[in-house]
Amino acid sequence: MEVVVLPDYKVNPKTMALVAVFHIDYSTIVYEKDQKLYVRKTPTEIVKDSCLDGGSTYDGRRLAVMYHTDSKRKVPIPIIPDLDIYAFPTKCPGDSDCSWIFFHHIKYISTFSCKKNPFTKSIVTFNNGEHITLTESNHSMQKQMQRTAMCVHRFKKM
Repeated sequence: MEVVVLPDYKVNPKTMALVAVFHIDYSTIVYEKDQKLYVRKTPTEIVKDSCLDGGSTYDGRRLAVMYHTDSKRKVPIPIIPDLDIYAFPTKCPGDSDCSWIFFHHIKYISTFSCKKNPFTKSIVTFNNGEHITLTESNHSMQKQMQRTAMCVHRFKKM
C-alpha cells in the first residue's frame, strides 16, 4: 500500500493526535477520528501554523497560558479555543520527537509495561476507541491532562 504524503496539514475538530515519527518522507502521523494522514511538517510546525489560523501566534498563546496557569514547561496550547481545540505536547516542543495530543478526544490514559522491556509507556485511548502508545509515562501524561484542563477552564471563562 502506497502512502500519500501531504506537504501541510491544518488542525481541525477531527484532529486527535500529531505523532512525531522519523521517516525519510514524512515527520508526522496525524490521527483524525476517521483516518490517518502522513505529513512532511513536524507536529510542532503544524501546531504553530494552526495557531495562526486560530487567530494568534503560537508564542502568544503559550505566553497567555503561562501567565494564567503558572505552567512553564510543556505548556498546553489553545490552538483554536473557539472550536474547543486544545492540545498538549508530550515532550518539550523543541524536541524532534515531541508529539501533540488533543484534549477533547481523550477517553483515558493508561499504563503499558512489558516484562521484556521494563521501560513504562502510556496508552492514550481516544473517544472513538482508537489508541496510540507513547514512550512517556502515565504520570507525565496525567500531569499534562491536568495542565490542559486548567487551560481549558481558564480560557472558557474569557
